[in-house]
Amino acid sequence: MSDTAVHKAIKSGRITALPDGTIDAARADADWDASTDPAQSSLGTRGRPARARATASTLVDDGAGGAPSTNSYAQARTANEVLKAQHHKLRIAQLRGELIDRQQAVGQVFALARAERDAWLNWPARISSMLAAEMGIDPHAMHVALEREVRQHLSELGDFVARLE
Repeated sequence: MSDTAVHKAIKSGRITALPDGTIDAARADADWDASTDPAQSSLGTRGRPARARATASTLVDDGAGGAPSTNSYAQARTANEVLKAQHHKLRIAQLRGELIDRQQAVGQVFALARAERDAWLNWPARISSMLAAEMGIDPHAMHVALEREVRQHLSELGDFVARLE
């Protein structure tokens, strides 16, 4: 490779020079292969020295205890492109209004449930005297009975646990 290519690789961080300015050939080959897209290389695998070809085909443990795999620029680039595509897909769904903010939705549901609970707690006071007059019974006794039953019913509804997945 040319002197200019080596200087550009050092400047861009693709290979690392030693503190005294020299370059370790084996380490430079490994760095070069790890950061070079084979599809972009004009030499491809055939034009590289045997040392570089051996480094490019070296297997490394994937860290998960599974079979060794090759780490390559192409795999990293593919993973990056997949993530970009997923991000764009989510962004489009958001722009179309197909996605909503989770915190906002939880807040709205909470506000709705609180308003419904308050309406039920106020209901016995509004309706008890009217029902007592229709039935010919004591309004206070009717109010106490309705309030007790509404509170028991709300307590049962409060046992519900929403799954927010």
